[in-house]
Amino acid sequence: MVIETKSLEEKARELLFSRGVTMKDMGELVFFLQKDYIEDITLEKCIESVDAVLTKREVHNTIITGIQLDILAEKGEMIAPLQEIVAEDEGLYGIDEILALSIVNVYGSIGFTNYGYIDKVKPGILKKLNEHNGKDVHTFLDDIVGAIAAAAASRLAHANPGKSHTILQ
Repeated sequence: MVIETKSLEEKARELLFSRGVTMKDMGELVFFLQKDYIEDITLEKCIESVDAVLTKREVHNTIITGIQLDILAEKGEMIAPLQEIVAEDEGLYGIDEILALSIVNVYGSIGFTNYGYIDKVKPGILKKLNEHNGKDVHTFLDDIVGAIAAAAASRLAHANPGKSHTILQ
């Protein structure tokens, strides 16, 4: 049985919003990544690009899988030692980043650079999602949101090839 793409997309968006992530939050991340490279960039264009990324089935699958894993960790329902690793967002775990890379791949290699940079500096909503308050687990969500922003920024970069988009020069 193949789940209809529309219902997957609706569930993915619902999960993002239920975890406190808005289109504006993600658009602001895209703006942060592209403001120095696209002369007439606006928050609205950035949000439109996020919206386009959120129509991709690969993105839906990653959002649903990652958020489900975060929820299981919040409830203490993972097996040990995975429970502790995910709940504490252990730095050497890395599977959260690997899952997020499936989103980054949708718009080409520039996405890797954007993702690495935004994952390192954690601006905006990423800083909030990365806080460890002892209650909420966002081990997968922060990387997924960063990857969505990186993909949306890459999408814009491909549409505006005039200036170099390489962050690490």
